[in-house]
This record gives sequence, structure tokens and C-alpha cells, in this order.
Amino acid sequence: MARTYGGWRRRRSIGLFGLSFNATLGLLAGLIVLMFSGLYAPALFLYLLPVMAAVFALAAVPVQGESLLSFLLTRLRWWWASVLGHTRYRAGVLVEHPRAFQLPGILAPITLLSCEDGRGGRFGIAWNRRLGHMTATVLVSSNSVWLAEPGDVDGWVANWHSWLASFGHMPWVQWITVTVESRPDPGAALREGVASQVDPFSPEAARKIVSDLVEQAPAISAQIETRVSITFDPRKFPANPKDRLEAAAEISNYLNTIESSLGSAGVTVLGRATPQQLVAMVRTAYDPAALNEFNTLLRTNPAGIETGDWTDATPVEAETFHDRYVHDSGHSVAWIWQEAPRTHVTSTVLAELLAPTRYTKRTTLLFRPWPAAAAARALESQNSAAQYKSELSWRVRRRVSARDNQDLAYARQAAREETRGAGLVQMSLYASVTVEDPEQLKRAVAHTESAAETSKIRLRRAWGSQDVAFATTLPLGVCPPFLVQRGMG
Repeated sequence: MARTYGGWRRRRSIGLFGLSFNATLGLLAGLIVLMFSGLYAPALFLYLLPVMAAVFALAAVPVQGESLLSFLLTRLRWWWASVLGHTRYRAGVLVEHPRAFQLPGILAPITLLSCEDGRGGRFGIAWNRRLGHMTATVLVSSNSVWLAEPGDVDGWVANWHSWLASFGHMPWVQWITVTVESRPDPGAALREGVASQVDPFSPEAARKIVSDLVEQAPAISAQIETRVSITFDPRKFPANPKDRLEAAAEISNYLNTIESSLGSAGVTVLGRATPQQLVAMVRTAYDPAALNEFNTLLRTNPAGIETGDWTDATPVEAETFHDRYVHDSGHSVAWIWQEAPRTHVTSTVLAELLAPTRYTKRTTLLFRPWPAAAAARALESQNSAAQYKSELSWRVRRRVSARDNQDLAYARQAAREETRGAGLVQMSLYASVTVEDPEQLKRAVAHTESAAETSKIRLRRAWGSQDVAFATTLPLGVCPPFLVQRGMG
């Protein structure tokens, strides 16, 4: 029997119709005013009734996973931003100031720092000058669950949860993102990689065998890259660093502990992303046609990539549309996790979504650890909200739906697990697909959405926020609060 996992639930408020608690109080206050006006001022009641009906419809009618009011406000903000020209980015050849913004949109305040790792090398840090956050990226290689023993997989999952839960005792860690990026490779990387490793003084017969194997390899292969990005807030460090240098040193120390504990979660740490690698990741995301060029440059002459800033990573142009994002040689569509699987799933649930295709695809899991001191209080609040909804449903309809029963069971299960030492984590998922030929975009979108359905995950396209969701899949520490579909697990 296959081992299954589950227990997550969407964070819910005690409000009615999916509204927050404050919005519910406002709605009830409006109904009370409407009731009293009907009793004592019938003329006023006739004026207030259509207004209250419109307010109720705007607040309670769901559209694409959000209220009608939120949907209309998003469209209005999008329209106003497009009128002001904020949805278009054009790079210039002249930079007026060394601290000028270089990346588009939400990435504008992020600059690149190069830091010593204490092992004779250097790693890159994405520093958000507006928020003060610093993000370091660790390159990893995950072990296959297809070939491992079920007991080993169970151990990896348990250790991964323990690894995430440990951040509940580190208030300076804001969030963690795990990104799996897959992209087609025409085979040039295999040939160049093997050629660079062949000893020219080796026997000719051995070199011929290797050459024949490379020639007979599939012409089209795939590159898969997995990375873990940790975003720190240096202002919350116990040491209280005085400048960026001290903050970077503290981050390096914490990364040593974080990396050493990752090995027990079924992944192998390959090293920290260098500034050159971060530049290449950002540039090839915006300009997928430059992939082979940057791969060759990283192997042959990494010093040829500027690391003082984003000079080599800045896109030439980018424009956000309501349903897609156009940037340099790429056309992208991004999604947000709307709902987690309602059923228990196996360890291979994301296999279809993460599988490489003929399109460049990035899937990002975002985790926001809940402070350990506040976890019990948060779960108690969620338990009370779920119990209240069940009780209200019984009093009004004389029955409780199966979904409310299951939600209450998950809330109680989470509370019990927390009392036994489990951690609390908010999570979300973002996905993006990129093609060079716009004619292939519809096919790529259909394939990605089909893969998500196979993985029992409901994705919602990031309407009006395509550039923000796209940026979230990059290793730069972006976590837009208004896009996080909060799930607790």
C-alpha cells in the first residue's frame, strides 16, 4: 500500500461567506442599519436597499478565487497602471546613478552583493534595498523517490518537515522558496561538457568510444535545476549587524547550519549560487535565447560576467499584459496556487507538474514559517473558527457539510500535532512557463494546466500580476503578500 501524506488546510477566518472577521462585522452593521431604517424610515430604506444589495454582491460573490470587489479593484489598478505606462519596461544605455534601479517591476529595488563563503569561494546575495531583506540561494540535487525504499522516503519527508519547522525558532528567516526549473537542451551542453572532461592524452580508442556515445545520445535533452532560496531580515539577527558586511557574515554562518541539515531531507547540496550564476539565472529567464551563450560562458570564463550589479542580467524590454508577460525573447504565463489537494497524496504527486517538457518551466514552493511562540495561538484560533462554522451551519441548515466536517478534522489534527512538537508553516505555489515562439504559448499553457490537474492542484492564472508571479519564481527573494494563497500545514 502506497504511503500518503496530507493534513494541510487553507487558512480561514471566522467571518461569513469567506469574508474576514472585520468585513463580516461591517456587513452585519449594515444589515442592522437597513433593518432599523425599514422600521422607522421607510423612505430611507428604499434608498439603502439597492446599495446594501450591491455591497453584499461585491463582497460575497466569488470570481476566480476571490471576491467580486477584489477582482474589480485588481482590474481597475491594472487599467490605471497601463494608462500610466507602468506595465512597460525599456532598458537604456545610460545609467544616471550607480544606485539606479536596473531590474523591472517588483525587482527594481533588488541589487546584487558578492560575499565570501569562508571556504575560499564567493556566493551571491540579492539585497532588497527597500525592505532590507537579503536572499541567499543554495543549489541542490534531489534524490529520486522512484528508486528509493518507502521507509527512506518517509524519513526524508519527516526530516524535511523538521527542517522547515526549525525556522519557527529563527525569526530572522522570513520565507524559503524551493524552485525546480526545467528547460529543453539541444544537446550542446552534453557535447561541451564531455569534451571539457576528456583527457587529450587518453588512449584514442577510449576517446572514440566516448565520442560515439555522445553522438548516439538523444539530440534533445533537458536541463533540470533545483534551488533553495532563504530570505533573511538582518534587522532581526541576535547579533544586530551594523552594516551589510556584518549581515553577510551572519548569513554565511547560518547557511552552514542550514546546508548541513538539508542532507537528511533527501537532497544533496551542490553549493551556494555564485553572483555569476544568479546573473545567468535572471538573464536567461528574461531572455531564454541566451541560454547556450551563458552556459558556455559559465563553463569557460565566469569572470566575463559582471557581478557588481545586474548589468548582464537586465532585460532590454518587458511588457506586462493582463494574461501574459512578454520579455526579450520570451513569452511567459504564470499561475498561483488556488487550492491544495483535498485528498491525501503520495510522494510523487508533483511529478507530472515538475516533469521537463519542450518548454521552459519553473515551479516554486514558497514556505513562510510561523513563529514557534505564536503557533499554538494561531492553531487555536483556526480551530475555533472551524468549529464556529460547523456550529453555525448546523443551527441554520440543521446539517453540516462534508467539507466543513473535514476542515474541522484537519484543524483539530493540526492542533494535536503542534502539541507534540510539530511546526506550523504557511505555504503557496507558483508556476510559470516560457516559450520563445508566441504561437506555442497556448499549447504550453494547456500542457501546464493539465499537468497541474493531474497533480491534483488547482492553479489560478495571475491575472493582472503576471510580472509579479513571474518574478516570484526567480531566486531573488520575492514574496508578494497580496498573492500568497495561504495554506497551513
